[in-house]
Amino acid sequence: MDNSPLLSIVTITFQAERFLDRTLNSVQKALKHVGDPMQVEYLIIDGGSSDSTLQIADRYGSMISRIVSERDNGLYDAMNKGMQLATGRYLWFLNAGDEAFDEYTLQNLLQSFETGADVYYSDAMMVRDDGTEVGLRSRFTPHTLPQNLRWQDFALGMKVCHQAFIARKSIAPLYDDQNLSADIDWEIACLKNARKVQYAPFVICRYLLGGLSVKNHRRSLIDRFKVLRRHFGLLPTIFDHLRIFWRGYRFAKRNGKYW
Repeated sequence: MDNSPLLSIVTITFQAERFLDRTLNSVQKALKHVGDPMQVEYLIIDGGSSDSTLQIADRYGSMISRIVSERDNGLYDAMNKGMQLATGRYLWFLNAGDEAFDEYTLQNLLQSFETGADVYYSDAMMVRDDGTEVGLRSRFTPHTLPQNLRWQDFALGMKVCHQAFIARKSIAPLYDDQNLSADIDWEIACLKNARKVQYAPFVICRYLLGGLSVKNHRRSLIDRFKVLRRHFGLLPTIFDHLRIFWRGYRFAKRNGKYW
């Protein structure tokens, strides 16, 4: 009998004292609606924080399976470490400041896993630093959410928020830790490897605006071009980037600033 958990939640932290409690509290509330909490493994991969990040994590020790705190080579190196330590069938990356959407999120996810898909995805509620809602990502950005997701849908960029994309560990490659758009590359690779992809008819997460790609916007755009060129070819990627800029211009003109 396989006693390994169904889901591994991996949270990456570094000097995350402002936001970590928000993340852990949301998961703790969601676990109360799970019949067997042992189906969920929770890993915290910390980059050697010197603030109160680890003290906050310790307060949730009863639900956290493992905490690793040591220097790393950045976000995607830490995510690779979490993947390698995870023992669950599925992987969910929920970083500091992100949250399970509501108290029924885990219950809904675990029930969804009964269909045996390789990838589950849904929408994300975007939130500000203070927790106030901006709106669903599919409505407040140009990235509409298809009901039948394919890897080709990523030709114009990040189609699904990374925190709303859950993949079977056995099909998931390691991240390219030298590329700031490694999350796009990872999702495309997972979709290419997946035999069955399923839309989840409920919002999976609350996504904290800002992050590595926003803080390093120019390099992120260059790295995104490299990723898309590798999957789609040079000429299609050049053409698609013209479409991305035109789409973004039209969307911003109609709706104002978007993230």
